[in-house]
Amino acid sequence: MSNGDYSIGGQVGGGFGASMGGGYGGQGGGFGGAGGGDGNGGSGPVDSDLIYDVTTQTFMADVMEASRQQPVLVDFWAPWCGPCKQLTPIIEEAVKAAGGTVKLAKMNIEDHPEIAGQMGIQSIPAVVAFKDGQPVDGFMGAQQESQVKAFIEKVGGPAPTNQADAYLEQAEELLVAKDYAQAAQLFGAVMQMEPDNVKAISGLAQCYLGADDMERAKQALDLVPEDKREDEAFTAAKAALDLAEQAASLGDLAEFMERIERDPADLQARFDLALGLNGKGDKNGAVDQLIEIVRQDRDWNEDGARKQLLQFFEAWGFKDPASAYGRRKLSAVLFA
Repeated sequence: MSNGDYSIGGQVGGGFGASMGGGYGGQGGGFGGAGGGDGNGGSGPVDSDLIYDVTTQTFMADVMEASRQQPVLVDFWAPWCGPCKQLTPIIEEAVKAAGGTVKLAKMNIEDHPEIAGQMGIQSIPAVVAFKDGQPVDGFMGAQQESQVKAFIEKVGGPAPTNQADAYLEQAEELLVAKDYAQAAQLFGAVMQMEPDNVKAISGLAQCYLGADDMERAKQALDLVPEDKREDEAFTAAKAALDLAEQAASLGDLAEFMERIERDPADLQARFDLALGLNGKGDKNGAVDQLIEIVRQDRDWNEDGARKQLLQFFEAWGFKDPASAYGRRKLSAVLFA
């Protein structure tokens, strides 16, 4: 144990999920998978995959068995404990910063005293590390941030140096695949590690747009500092938001389809249909309409169709298959 006067006695016995609820960064509701805080110091949103409450009934599965996959720290606390409230934000932030090397299970001993009693815990806060189903280390009392981080590194090993980059790469792939809830989970995790990360904030905004929630997309983009709004990720998300607002103003697309059916040379109808199709997620369909405009009249509306395609590419991002599809089609018609 980290403190010489603290020992583990007795044997332990006894028998977050990603959602669109919960909210992130104070924006009520929406993505993030990070619910509100709890009674243990009220520290605000946490990652439910890494930090969660545990009871006597769930201790075996959520601590003993879970520790066979990765170390689990159990934080024994009570609502009336002042030092517990000091430790909570420190240990939660340290666990999140560790990038998944450990989990944190929080046990309220006022509601669930049995495990603490079996382990001979006499004072709180007390933190016990479990690995491979066994208690292996721990400390008691409020600790400094540096001490907590050192303890976590001792138990779980050093945090991956590029954890945020790894999360971003996964999140961007999920975003392209339209798995908005899972992508938002990862973007939110990066924002907890790096609150000003423009790629993460912009990615979260793109997730909201994918779920047709323009208001929360705006709120997310408002989090980007003014001096970082030239970043490519921000400009792409802002372009996507502008396009979504433009598409929303068009209303029913049937009118444009009927106009094109009556007159295939109605290029304005094709242009408006392209905007609307993009707003509904039919990116390839939007490309096809604009390409047809370029094929019929490259100079229409001062090269408007080609310029709109370029705006689409910016909003979609280089990795999006629709961007690659559009570039191929555009090259074919321009250099035919």
